[in-house]
Amino acid sequence: MASAPRAPLYLGLDLSTQQLKAVVIDGELRVVHQSGVQFDAELPEFRYRSYKPDSISWKALDLLLDKMKRAGLDFSRVRALSGSGQQHGSVFWRRGASETLKHLDPDQDLHQLLQDSFSVSDSPVWMDSSSTQQCEDLQAAAGGALRLAEITGSRAYERFTGNQIAKLRQTRAEELQDTERISLVSSFAASLFLGGYAAIDYSDGSGMNLLDIRTRNWSEICLQATAPHLDQLLGAPLPSTSVLGPVSSYFVHRYGFSESCSVVAFTGDNPEGTRLLDASAMLVRKGGGARDRLQCFRCFVISSFKNGSLTRERVRNECAGASWELFSAALRDTPLGNHGNIGFYFETMEITPPVIGVHRFDSADCEVSSLSPQVEVRAVVEGQFLSRRLHAERLGYSIIPGTRVLATGGASSNKEILQVLSDVFNAPVYTIDLSDSTCLGSAYRALHGQCAHSFYFEKPALDCLVSELLESFSLKREEKERT
Repeated sequence: MASAPRAPLYLGLDLSTQQLKAVVIDGELRVVHQSGVQFDAELPEFRYRSYKPDSISWKALDLLLDKMKRAGLDFSRVRALSGSGQQHGSVFWRRGASETLKHLDPDQDLHQLLQDSFSVSDSPVWMDSSSTQQCEDLQAAAGGALRLAEITGSRAYERFTGNQIAKLRQTRAEELQDTERISLVSSFAASLFLGGYAAIDYSDGSGMNLLDIRTRNWSEICLQATAPHLDQLLGAPLPSTSVLGPVSSYFVHRYGFSESCSVVAFTGDNPEGTRLLDASAMLVRKGGGARDRLQCFRCFVISSFKNGSLTRERVRNECAGASWELFSAALRDTPLGNHGNIGFYFETMEITPPVIGVHRFDSADCEVSSLSPQVEVRAVVEGQFLSRRLHAERLGYSIIPGTRVLATGGASSNKEILQVLSDVFNAPVYTIDLSDSTCLGSAYRALHGQCAHSFYFEKPALDCLVSELLESFSLKREEKERT
């Protein structure tokens, strides 16, 4: 008698600025495996603060999958995989790279096979703010900043990929001439698993100053203002739930993936971290059959800031001996309001507002060159959250009784940081149970994309997924009594 097939698994990956992480879930949305590669600790030769996505990604992926295999994960059970990448990073594939991707030798590591596949060795990422002139040119071509925002959802930003491509065309034309395809970090990672060029999804594509968010196609105005024949280099964008195809034979033979494992489109890490998914395959009409679906297209607003976790890490290293435990202790030992001391830490040109510089003020509102270590720790955290609250209020959000703050990402596991967030917003803070929310969202979307592709809804997994999306945050702190 044949044994029953083992339950399917779904793999989610997150290629961020500092690490590559993986989460595996089963059909009941239970996390069954977690792994990660810290770039600074495990790949110090790449110096992640000047992160190059095309060079570090494949070596990190080699390490990650080897770790997972040694831990006993049965890759043959993975029915679908998806992932996310840091937004606004780009990868430039050299002519002929598509053939290399199709014929990867499973006896060699990816970093050996792909080392000559890129036309640009130092790809720009979200921290690059050097394309101001190109932003001005794009806005002029579109008819102004407001008109560009109406088309693409944003005014021109230096870090956005379209403006980075325009700068490359003007300053390094030979490298662009040698380029066969341009990927985002997300579609680059998907391409590795697919064994061919993966399409850019709508969500990540909307952060390029190139996508018309209404037609969900590349804007001709923006393409012409950026580079010639750019539509051919980018390929056609696709919905974020698209199944791109089966996993490459390289991963089948090297790691034991099933030939039927689906690669679902990868997207950017900001929307993935919120676990907000395109619900087109999940909303079932009451009383309808399994194939009945409600189609929908959802948009939401994201405001991004540069001087966040890396700035906190710098203060941690200088003021708390590079220890998060000591950093947290400093927050516990200093009072709300920091005795009137405050700091504004814009070590690199900020996105919103566009300012740069570090400014510290004492209780007499006098600018000072330094603060004591404990005071500086609280100053950087309170200053960041006060900035976020001010920005939210300027956008029209009212912080009223009943407001809840949802926190996600790595820092959401730090109770002391969450307490400061709660105090600044005068509201309870909720987090999800797993701080690696971007990975988890990717794993959910792998399951979601597989179900959407097959037109069948797996019960109870999909019911559980809908429930999880509605109840995704759990209270992580007791609500304080306030006078």
